[in-house]
Amino acid sequence: MPTNILRSRASSIRPRPTKRAAGAPGPKRRVLIKAGRVAIRAELLDTETAERIWTALPLFSTAETWGNSVHFETPVETGRERGARANSEPGDICFWTEDDRIIIAFGPTPISRSGEIRLPRPCNIWAKAMDDVALLKTVAPGEKVSVTAV
Repeated sequence: MPTNILRSRASSIRPRPTKRAAGAPGPKRRVLIKAGRVAIRAELLDTETAERIWTALPLFSTAETWGNSVHFETPVETGRERGARANSEPGDICFWTEDDRIIIAFGPTPISRSGEIRLPRPCNIWAKAMDDVALLKTVAPGEKVSVTAV
């Protein structure tokens, strides 16, 4: 079957996300990130990465740890945004574009210098946690992770 027919059928089955005008305020979008027994609520920022993740929800993966951070693989692909940062603040929910992973750092990582939270590469900040991300300290590698719309 020709690809254009398959695409038209797929687009009629799955609604496409609506695009907001740049800078236009929209309804606040929130997600619930569960890792093991920990649940963190987060509010999405107005970024392309946040839009791609929102469209891909729900996400399911397996937790991995790296210093004081939890990260996990996603099926989402996106490029590095202009505001990507190599350092984050507690509460930043980041997307590591080179490995298609969500990374949540709540303290120093193995490459951090004194007083900073350094990420493995510059990452897109796509959401802000509404809860204390330090709770993720109890998450062990291999625990199930989910990201769902709230």
